[in-house]
Amino acid sequence: MKHNIILTHQEIEFKVKRIAYQIFETFIDEKEIVIAGIQGNGSVFAKKIATELETISNLKVILCVVAIDKRFPLLPVSTSIASSEYENKGLVLVDDVLNSGTTLIYCVSHFLEVPLSKFKTAVLIDRNHKKYPIKADFKGISLSTSMLENVTVVFDSKGDYAYLE
Repeated sequence: MKHNIILTHQEIEFKVKRIAYQIFETFIDEKEIVIAGIQGNGSVFAKKIATELETISNLKVILCVVAIDKRFPLLPVSTSIASSEYENKGLVLVDDVLNSGTTLIYCVSHFLEVPLSKFKTAVLIDRNHKKYPIKADFKGISLSTSMLENVTVVFDSKGDYAYLE
């Protein structure tokens, strides 16, 4: 299959910076914020956002990895930090690509068991093929694709990029 680059390394860097500024603006009244990345590329993207937030703001950023079995999302979701560490704090749930919304909605459900001061979602690419009522509050790009196409994000030491195949 042919790969069509939809985001270059530099474009991804710009998206990370813009999303970090949007998050800072939204959470400016908070002292601490939890950036919770969905295991895999979501946590890599979350780390990039967290690093940028620490550079541009005075927010204390707590990084969290969210583990979910994407094939069996009804199985329990777990986090790398205790729920007491994000209780009554602002939280941003981060993933690389929002496809059907299944992963994001089950992760959102997990975090709703604890009171939060604010709760937002961020994705690098929103594909607009949702089967659940979930939206990305912060997104790098919206991409209308066919269901047969696949969007892949590559985070690599040689350079990040996203492609459509």
